[in-house]
Amino acid sequence: MGVRAALKNITPYFLFLLLTATIGPLLFGYHLAELNAPEEVLRCHTRRLAITSPLFATYASTYSSTSLASSSASASLVEVKLPQCLPMNNVQFGLVSSIFTLGGLIGALSTGAIAQRYGRLKSILWTTFFFILGPIFESMALSISLISIGRFISGLGAGAAVVVVPIYISEIAPPKEKGFWGSSTQVMVNFGIFVAQLLGFFLSRGELWRIILGAGGFFGVLQLAGLLLGGAESPKWLASAGHVNQARKNLRRIRGPDVNIEEEVDSWGAKDSEERYEEEESLLRNEDHTEGIEEAQSRKRDVARKQVVGIFEVIRHPEYNKATFAVMTVMVAQQFCGINSIVMYGVSLLTSLLSTSSALLNLCVSLLNLIVTLLCAPLIDILGRKPVLLISISGMGISSLALALSIIFAVPPLSVVAVITFVGSFGLGLGPVPFILSSELVGAEAVGATQSWALAANWLSTFIVAQFFPVVNERLGKGRVYFIFMGLSIFFAAFVARFIPETKGKKDADEVWGRKRRSEDAR
Repeated sequence: MGVRAALKNITPYFLFLLLTATIGPLLFGYHLAELNAPEEVLRCHTRRLAITSPLFATYASTYSSTSLASSSASASLVEVKLPQCLPMNNVQFGLVSSIFTLGGLIGALSTGAIAQRYGRLKSILWTTFFFILGPIFESMALSISLISIGRFISGLGAGAAVVVVPIYISEIAPPKEKGFWGSSTQVMVNFGIFVAQLLGFFLSRGELWRIILGAGGFFGVLQLAGLLLGGAESPKWLASAGHVNQARKNLRRIRGPDVNIEEEVDSWGAKDSEERYEEEESLLRNEDHTEGIEEAQSRKRDVARKQVVGIFEVIRHPEYNKATFAVMTVMVAQQFCGINSIVMYGVSLLTSLLSTSSALLNLCVSLLNLIVTLLCAPLIDILGRKPVLLISISGMGISSLALALSIIFAVPPLSVVAVITFVGSFGLGLGPVPFILSSELVGAEAVGATQSWALAANWLSTFIVAQFFPVVNERLGKGRVYFIFMGLSIFFAAFVARFIPETKGKKDADEVWGRKRRSEDAR
C-alpha cells in the first residue's frame, strides 16, 4: 500500500481532525527538545550569546531619554523579574529536563481510564489546559523552581496526549490504512522537535530563550480552538458507549457520502444494536417469545458491562497481560536505544567535536527524522510492523557503535554520519510503530488501559535517560555511553524477534495471538 492508496477517499474533515488531534504529540516533541539548543545560554555558560535583544534594545533607547536614577531602577526591576539566564549545574539541568517526563508519567497513567469513560474528544480537550498553562510558567520563570513547575505541567498534557491521540487516530482512520495514518503520531512528534530546534537555532541568545519556551502555548491555543469549533468524538467509542446513531453520523461525516461504512460499523458490534431493535419489534408481534428475548438482551447487557477493562486488570488477566508487557517493552526500547540523548543533549554532546556547527547539525538531524518518518510511513503496512522494528533497532545499534568510536577518537565526519543514520533508523520503525501496537495487540475494551501502561513505561524510560545521561556521559567519558545503547539495542532486537507478533493484515487481537475468537466460543 502506497501513499496514493492511503489518500484515496480521504475527506478534508478527516485531515482536519487528524491535524487538530496531533497537535498534542507535536507539543510532546516540542517540549522534549525545547531546552536542547538554548541550553548553554539558559544555564549562563555562553556569555558571548547573551547579547542585547530587541526587548533590551527598546529599553536602551528609553534609557537615553530618562534620568540615570530612574533608568537604573527600571533596569534592576527588569533583571529581577526576567533574568537573562538561570545558572544550573548538570544535576539541576537534568532535573529541569527530566521533570517534564515525570509530569508525562502521571498524565499517561491517568488518561487511559478517563478516555475510556468520558471519550477521546473530551480527553484531548483536557490536555489543552496544560499545554497553555505550562509555557506561561516556563517563559516567565524567575528561578529553576518555576521553570520546573512549567515543564511538569506541560508534561501532564503531553503524557495524556500521547496516550489518547494514537487511540483516537486508530478509531477514525480507514481500517486498511491504520498503520499509515497511525504513524502520524510520530510524524508530529518529530515535527515538534524540528520546530523547537529551528526556533532554538535562531533564538538561542540573550533572553530570547523565553520565546522558545513560551511558543508551545500558541499551539495549545490553536488546538483548543480547533477542537471547540470542529472536533468530533470517535465513532467507535460512541458505539461502545451505546450511542450508535451518533456514531454512524460521525463516521459518515468523516468518511464522506460515497464510502460504504456498513462493514466498519459491523466491526464495532453496532450490528448487535440493530438486532436488538429487530428482536424488540418481533416481541410486539409475538409475545410468546418474551422470556427468550429478555434473556438474550440480559446477556448483551452483561457483555456491554465487560467492554471496559481496568488499568490493573490488564496486567492480571491472562488474555491481556502478555500483550501489555510486550507493548511496554517496545516503548522502553524506544527510549533506551538512545534517541533522546541526541534530541535533548545533541548540541552540548557534539559541541567539542563540531564547534559552532553542532546546533546546525541538530537542526538538520531533526529535519531528517521528520522526512524519514514521513517517507517510511507506507513501509509499516507494506513490510509489516515487526520487520521495520527489527531493521530500525539494528540500525540504531550499529550507529551507536559508530557514534561512540567517533566521539572517543574525535572523528567529526564519522560523528555526522553516525548521528544521521542513528536518527534515520529511529524514524523508520522504532519511532512510529510502538504507538500503533497498543490498538492492535489487545481488543478495544483494553486498549485505553494498555496504552496507559505502555506510555507510563515510555515516560519513565524518558525520565531515566533525561536525568542520568549527562551524568553517566560525564563519568564514563564522552562517547562511551553509546556502547551501553548498542548493548541495549541488541537485547531489544532479540526481544522483538522472539516475543512481538506481526499484526499486519490481522482482523483483531484474537487473530494476532492465534486465539479462538470469542464470538466463536459463544456459538
